[in-house]
Amino acid sequence: MEVGLLYSRIRADEKLLLAELRERGHKVVKADTRTLTFDLDEPPALLADCDVVLDRCLATSRSRYATRFLDHYGIPVVNGADTAAVCADKVETSLALQAAGIPTPETTVAFTTDAALEAIEAFGYPCVLKPVVGSWGRLMAKLESRSAAEAVLEHKETLGSYEHSVFYIQQFVEKPGRDVRVLMAGGDTVAAMTRSSDHWITNAAAGAETEPFELDEQAESLAKQASEAVGGGLLGVDLMETGDGYTVHEVNHTVEFSALNGAVETDIAGEIVDWLETVPAVDSEVTT
Repeated sequence: MEVGLLYSRIRADEKLLLAELRERGHKVVKADTRTLTFDLDEPPALLADCDVVLDRCLATSRSRYATRFLDHYGIPVVNGADTAAVCADKVETSLALQAAGIPTPETTVAFTTDAALEAIEAFGYPCVLKPVVGSWGRLMAKLESRSAAEAVLEHKETLGSYEHSVFYIQQFVEKPGRDVRVLMAGGDTVAAMTRSSDHWITNAAAGAETEPFELDEQAESLAKQASEAVGGGLLGVDLMETGDGYTVHEVNHTVEFSALNGAVETDIAGEIVDWLETVPAVDSEVTT
């Protein structure tokens, strides 16, 4: 089949996918989103013959609009625009998880610094302030006091962008120095790992140590439910362990997996391509 790869930078993850696709004889079309244009009628010529397009954009805005256009053209895309729209926005993710009855940290959204400070005081300290759009644990703040809250809110107000005018305040979850990343493909679990750190932010991108993790029944069920809640596809579901089980705090739609690949024995790229080959509603004959 012919697979389009939307990208803005080829990272270790994309190299693993490209190698696996080519080894299986699939034709790969690399499409740099910095050079593409989309119109209302016809897809970019580069992607017109693709059986499926895999979105690996780093930029949230490019990911959301490119996948929306591909959906419009009727070209299968992983992940679809609806899933991207939910996962790219923490508010949308929280609402989707809550609507599906999935345990997720208590969350409040405010639109002014005064309202945000009132919400933070109601939570008590510590609590967490996050940007509604962002990844890799960037621009998140653990607020330990009112003075810290006032300082961070002032900085966000001064930054002035749209995203910084939406104050996403969340319960601080006392986790055991780690969280759990579960890679899902089409609603099925591919593999899972823990990410451990002395810092309260346990992203692998921030230097957390990774180890394979065997999901128990509850964790696996929650990961599946979270995948369904945001629309399904190729997703990274993040869970935190609590005294009463797990809580789902994030779902990633352009999930990085090189750290997971290094932590587990599973061939992650191979599993992803196995699933990707089932996505297009076309003849599965390999294109050489």
